[in-house]
Amino acid sequence: MSYKIFDAHVHVYPDAIADRARVALGKFYDFPVPGAGTFDGYIAECRENKTNGFLLFSVATTAHQVKSINDYITARVADAKALGFAAVGFAAMHQEFEDVETELDRCAAMGLRGIKIHPDIQRFDLLDKRMYRICEAAEGRLIINYHMGDDREEYRYSEPKKLAKLLSDFPKLKVIASHFGGYQAWDEAAEYLYGNENVWYDNSSALWAMSPERAKELTLACGKDRVLFGTDFPVMKIRDYLDLFEKEDLDEETKRAVLYENAERLLLV
Repeated sequence: MSYKIFDAHVHVYPDAIADRARVALGKFYDFPVPGAGTFDGYIAECRENKTNGFLLFSVATTAHQVKSINDYITARVADAKALGFAAVGFAAMHQEFEDVETELDRCAAMGLRGIKIHPDIQRFDLLDKRMYRICEAAEGRLIINYHMGDDREEYRYSEPKKLAKLLSDFPKLKVIASHFGGYQAWDEAAEYLYGNENVWYDNSSALWAMSPERAKELTLACGKDRVLFGTDFPVMKIRDYLDLFEKEDLDEETKRAVLYENAERLLLV
């Protein structure tokens, strides 16, 4: 594949906990997680697949993890840039973290460009008043990447209609709605989110769950200038996800946009 590639959905973990985190993720979703989960393991895949850049983040499952995760992501972004990659990092945040604004000020000063929230793993509803506190601190300066959607009744924290309400209350908030706006909830995402000028989407953890024809349909419905390529590493390896993406039969302009140019405009400015 002779395109520039930016992977806009990458989880990496410190070596000491990477295997444990990878196994826990697989248990939560009941699917195999083949990637190593380490920074070095991911960099090796980038080199093998001529990946030009990526967005790194990790999810805080407790408040006390927030600062250490943010320091770790900042350090890995610096390492990646030193290796020649176009690297971006998003901060972790947790609903029980007390001084949200001060920590996000610190993260912005360190060069982190946004925030990663996984409502279902964090058990943190999009319309929780504590989410509003985070949005208030982020609006107008930091992008929020939300894991979106689920088809299990016990995980309704990240329904697309809830994000639509949140965005109506924060009209200057920019978000990346992961998994085409709603993992296993794509019809709902189309109904409530597609067309919103403040929402971008990544295609992570979606291409393996649908036909290439359906993936192409969603890519075009989201807007070819709004979709970012993302592997959800370590859930998928880069090569395997590129192979799935190639099956969509998109035109050359759209392929270039999704694989690199959209991320360049949103994240690398």
